[in-house]
Amino acid sequence: MNSKVVGQTKNVGFQIGVRRTFPISQKKAWDLATSNEGLKLWLGDFTSFPLQKNEKYSAETGNGEIRVIKPLQQIRLTWQRKDWAKPSTVQIRFLPKDENKTTISFHQEHLSDEKVRDEMKILWEKVLDTIMERSQNIG
Repeated sequence: MNSKVVGQTKNVGFQIGVRRTFPISQKKAWDLATSNEGLKLWLGDFTSFPLQKNEKYSAETGNGEIRVIKPLQQIRLTWQRKDWAKPSTVQIRFLPKDENKTTISFHQEHLSDEKVRDEMKILWEKVLDTIMERSQNIG
């Protein structure tokens, strides 16, 4: 009998998606999440993070390559943490709800197992919690 584990897909290993709506414009959400401070929430300290397609980046937690940059809308990149055998794919989307509300979503796939999926779920929820705290100060 095939019992499917939560978050496990047929083709991309394990995946996780976390999203939250913030009381700020799409531009403010983008600026907050892509600032050095915002990037450090999930990458830790980084030596480079060029927001340009096909550029490689290096950070305290790992490294990867930027695959898609659509300013104000989307970032898609590979991310290989130092203790992972293979990179994952992370997509961050900025979805405007109206003039002063934006949903930020993190979706990650190609995770090795359920344990890593659970770790990433906790990380993305913490990142969104911190963005929520900071968004309330910029309104």
